[in-house]
Amino acid sequence: MLSLVRRHRRFFLRTALAGIALRLFFVVYFPAVTDDSRVYSDFANNWLHHGTFGITESGEIVPSDTRLPGYPAFLAAIFALFGPGNFRAVMLVQVIVDLGTCLIIADLARRTVSERAGKFSFLLAALCPFLANYAAAVLTETLEVFFTVLALDCAIAGLAYLNEGRFYWKAWAGSGLSVGACILLRPDGGIVLVAVGLYLLFLGWTVVHAHASPVPIIKAAALTTLLALAPLVPWTMRNFRALHHFEPLAPRYANEPEETAPRGFNRWAATWIVDYVSVEEIYWNVPGDKIDPDKLPARAMDSQTQREATLALIADYNESHDLTPNLDARFSELAGQRIRQHPVRYYVILPALRIADMWLRPRTELLPSDPRWWEFNDEPRGSIIAVVMGALDLAYVGMALLAIVWRRSTIRYAGLMICFVVIRSLFLGTIENPEPRYTLECYPAVILFAASLFR
Repeated sequence: MLSLVRRHRRFFLRTALAGIALRLFFVVYFPAVTDDSRVYSDFANNWLHHGTFGITESGEIVPSDTRLPGYPAFLAAIFALFGPGNFRAVMLVQVIVDLGTCLIIADLARRTVSERAGKFSFLLAALCPFLANYAAAVLTETLEVFFTVLALDCAIAGLAYLNEGRFYWKAWAGSGLSVGACILLRPDGGIVLVAVGLYLLFLGWTVVHAHASPVPIIKAAALTTLLALAPLVPWTMRNFRALHHFEPLAPRYANEPEETAPRGFNRWAATWIVDYVSVEEIYWNVPGDKIDPDKLPARAMDSQTQREATLALIADYNESHDLTPNLDARFSELAGQRIRQHPVRYYVILPALRIADMWLRPRTELLPSDPRWWEFNDEPRGSIIAVVMGALDLAYVGMALLAIVWRRSTIRYAGLMICFVVIRSLFLGTIENPEPRYTLECYPAVILFAASLFR
């Protein structure tokens, strides 16, 4: 990769400066410090200044495992260098990390397609507003994407040696450590390991079928898995000692051990939610805020009887804004009725629609655009932003799909990239809150495929 950069020094310098300018634009005009950001910051400050990985409750620091330690550790390092709560410094460091992501994507394209594709992939990544937008957000996405593409790049470097029957341990160690970093940032980071593992399994089957030795492949799989999962050992031990329960990752619903997760409500939500707007207007409101029944889509109620039951249940919740165990059980019972009546809709149609929404809606969740962008009742600036971001998303995804159909046979190890994107998308279809940011980890693969059109 260094030789490619040296030969095209001006191109990479100019593109890098344009990419930095784009990210600084988001940092200056659209910085995002969300409720999640403040939770991560609380973990980081308590860990840094009090030596306790926990949250502040009623002025006391309480050990917790509702967040994995990766991002709080990153924030703690930034706060130690630049001062507590210095979110602007966090964003600026993430700008640098994201530029590193662009270079690794270029290396990925160079390895799998050509040097020309490597240049185009750097251009597409540096000018990608979706990656740039999250560099200005105090959230895990920038680091998660960085380590995801690093894990894939290292794996492909190792696969090139496996094709020669050799085991390049440094590449697989790099892939395993990168996957481990992904997992420490977010639980779903382990999907990279699943994709690499399945690809190695398929490769091992072809090798055995050809009567060759599968030993190098077994070594690669073992080393990658070992190094990816090793960081979870001290984390699991800490949770057992401090919280007295077995938790190798983090609770799915970020609930404390003594706190009841709203499983019934979430199950009911999964029987009708397909778009991000419902996440903002309803899902995030529970518990604590009112549910506006007028915001429910028609598909949330299949009959007049069910409509009456749903509205009565929402009215009972709105009295206190507290999701009691009794109310949660009633939501679960209502969900069970809907699932029994329409199992195909629940298990197939709705997950497919959630996946499509996460991939195709305008990625404006951090921007001042109305989430109901299609109604065009927002101020002109917000509507223009939504249309432009939506068009760019369609362009990136459309080019990637065209390349998969047209160029797939010329892209080395395309199966690994496709496997990762498919597995992650299928996983995302199982969650109740379809947020577009969850597909961002797939964008390095999208950019790689799109750049292959310019090989």
